[in-house]
Amino acid sequence: MDLVRQHPLLFAALAALALGLTGVSWRLWDRLRRSERERRRGAEELNRRLSELFSLQELSYVLSDSLELDRIVEQVARYATRFLDAQGALLALVGDAPDDPLRVVAAEGTLSGLRGTTIPRDDRGLAARSTAREHLELVRNSGPEPTAIAGTVQAAAAAAVPLRAHGAVVGTLLITDPREGVFAPEDIRLLSTLATHAAVVIANARLFEMVRRAKEQWETAFDALSEGIAVVDEQGCVRRANRSLAALLRTPLPDVVGAHLCHALLGRSHALLELLDAARRGERPAPLVTRSETLQRTVRVDAARIPGATSAQSLVVLVEDVTDQQALETQLIQSEKLAAVGQLVSGVAHELNNPLTSIAGLSEFLLEQKELGKKDRGHLQVIQEQAQRAGRIVRNLLTFARKGPVERAPVDLNDVVKRTLQLMSYDLKLKDITVNRDLAVLPAVLGDRHSLQQVVLNLVTNAAQALAELPPVRSRRIAVSTWFDGRVHLRVADSGPGIPDDVVHSVFTPFFTTKEPGKGTGLGLSITYSIVESHDGQITIERPSGGGAAFRIDLPPAPADTPRPARAAQAAGSTAPAGPSEKRTILLLDADPAVQRMVKALFARDGHDVEVAGDPQHALDLAQRGGFDLILADARASAPGKRGTLFVEDLLQRVPALRDRLIVATGDVRPATEETLARLGVRYVRKPFNLRDLRDAAARLWAAGALS
Repeated sequence: MDLVRQHPLLFAALAALALGLTGVSWRLWDRLRRSERERRRGAEELNRRLSELFSLQELSYVLSDSLELDRIVEQVARYATRFLDAQGALLALVGDAPDDPLRVVAAEGTLSGLRGTTIPRDDRGLAARSTAREHLELVRNSGPEPTAIAGTVQAAAAAAVPLRAHGAVVGTLLITDPREGVFAPEDIRLLSTLATHAAVVIANARLFEMVRRAKEQWETAFDALSEGIAVVDEQGCVRRANRSLAALLRTPLPDVVGAHLCHALLGRSHALLELLDAARRGERPAPLVTRSETLQRTVRVDAARIPGATSAQSLVVLVEDVTDQQALETQLIQSEKLAAVGQLVSGVAHELNNPLTSIAGLSEFLLEQKELGKKDRGHLQVIQEQAQRAGRIVRNLLTFARKGPVERAPVDLNDVVKRTLQLMSYDLKLKDITVNRDLAVLPAVLGDRHSLQQVVLNLVTNAAQALAELPPVRSRRIAVSTWFDGRVHLRVADSGPGIPDDVVHSVFTPFFTTKEPGKGTGLGLSITYSIVESHDGQITIERPSGGGAAFRIDLPPAPADTPRPARAAQAAGSTAPAGPSEKRTILLLDADPAVQRMVKALFARDGHDVEVAGDPQHALDLAQRGGFDLILADARASAPGKRGTLFVEDLLQRVPALRDRLIVATGDVRPATEETLARLGVRYVRKPFNLRDLRDAAARLWAAGALS
């Protein structure tokens, strides 16, 4: 105290200095304290940023581990919930079309009930609304009303950020009810970063899924094509192939890859190499259609350079098996040729009917004359025989031209075979030919018995002629077999020399024959083809493994309830009655003078009167006048003034009572004509007819009139 009293100024100075130092220390302490707080806050922020970085890095590893969209969206929703310590998270994707609803593909926590649902684009909730925004949308619950999320789902607070990638919105990420009920700025920043990263990964996953589906669809279509497809390199080796090509090559698919396509397909042929070289030069060569001896098939090959490939790079090659197609095309061409030739043959044969009728009839008429000399009778017999031969040729032509059988009735094909072989047994025995029969139980077929017998006769005759060319030491066998497997089958095979490759496509062509002149007309197989076709059947040439040739016929079975049709009225009487002949009056309608002469000579000899009408109108006037016991009319004659109507049809419409006095002479085999004659119920004789045919028909008509 004394020191203070002695040096008051010094003490005051020291006191002032002490107070100053205390103020400085306090300020320093305060600054240090604030600095510590900032350091701690920075450390916390750094730790939080590091945590976010590690979390994002962890999510990045998880997302990069897979390109499966379902797994990616689930991880994004789960990590978003964890990062923000939120109660709910939702991730929805937009559809391909602007009006497509949002698909909720992932949901966590309180929003898990929305997983798998859809949200309409016009929904008033935050989820749908956010897809139309450019940036994050934050909704804080500052009032009593909660925030609408989707439909009836609500939350106290929510944030939604659109997922944008490659300039387009692919979906939205929505978080609800974070910790402490509010979104901190760092939460918003983390959510935006998460959404940016997730949008790119989701877009890539969707693109990958699209590529994967497109690849699967392409591979499915690639393997589903019936044509063979191969991708070949510059050496012509297969780098890629589909199952159809493997099936065509009869090779397992793994073995096709790496094989040389040209060798596998065509063997030693160089035709395909030229096609591939032209395709590599960028040309579009015509498809190659060739027979593969390796595969025993006909193939059509087309090739093109893959877009963007150089001349030394890959080609795509299309291989199509056209064996059956070519067979069908050949059959179609053959059918068209047969139809055209059939029309020609029908017209020619019809025109031959009248002169053959006159030649055969008048020669037979003259042969009945007793005063003929032996030499003259011999000449007439030659004329008659040749006329009959020409008549048989005409009948064959008419059979060939016919579009349908005369009669449709149930026919036992086995019985037809037995009777035909019995008929030919003597001739086959003379030629030292053995016939083996293997006839199974068959249902009936619907058709014309005589036509089917002609089919069997033609096939067996052809087989016998082929066997006759064999040397005596060779076995001569004909095998005839039948079976049923839903269709009725007949097969005639022989042990002959077979059919050469260069003629196999022409055997059914009319007038085609390999026989010497005078030994065949080339109509046998054509007629057979026509008859089988008219019975809704099919005839096929086969080449037995043991050699020779075989013809197989397939016919549909007759329905079980098929009734037997009534015979045509031409067979009203089976035989002509015997007894004295009385004088008759006959009306003849035929424009051919030779036919008129023959008919008049025939009936005049028996004491009958024949009146000739040269045109239908004259015949109609005479018939309506009456007084005729027989009206003999040409079927071709048309009704006067009625185009398309037959004369006999018009005559019976006018005078129905003349039906029992009418005989029609016809050489027309068209189904329409036959149907008309059957419907009218008139008797008819076929041209060319002989005297006995005409006499018998007239006798039956008069006998039927006498009985009635």
